Amino acid sequence: MRTTARWATTIGMTATAVCGPLSGAALASPGQAPTALYAPSALVLTVGHGESAIAATPERAVTLTCAPKAAGTHPAAGAACAELRGVGGDFDALTAKDGVMCTKQYDPVVVTVDGVWQGKRVSYERTFSNDCMKNAYGTGVFSF
Repeated sequence: MRTTARWATTIGMTATAVCGPLSGAALASPGQAPTALYAPSALVLTVGHGESAIAATPERAVTLTCAPKAAGTHPAAGAACAELRGVGGDFDALTAKDGVMCTKQYDPVVVTVDGVWQGKRVSYERTFSNDCMKNAYGTGVFSF
């Protein structure tokens, strides 16, 4: 009986030592966001000239990771992530900057976005009339 009690105590202490730190990281106080758990946000953005993604050959591609911190090959990852958080990851909600003047030249540019935003699959395509119009949308999501 003593051996059984000793094994039970040893297993209990081992479980507490191994699992204790893990459970503390997953739990957060009320009103406090958990720091160890996050929904993934990782995107691949491409740009090319043409009227659709099928007709256009991608000329440039960048990666954008927004969780747990802004990273990737996007030249303004921090600003792009902040902008996407502001619109809840809705690319259609990105609006043109005020005061930007572009020519009416028609040279279509298509932007595609594929990946995951806060754990949900994202696939987005948008055609702009020219490069200036593409760069005018948002503060930098499409400026790469």
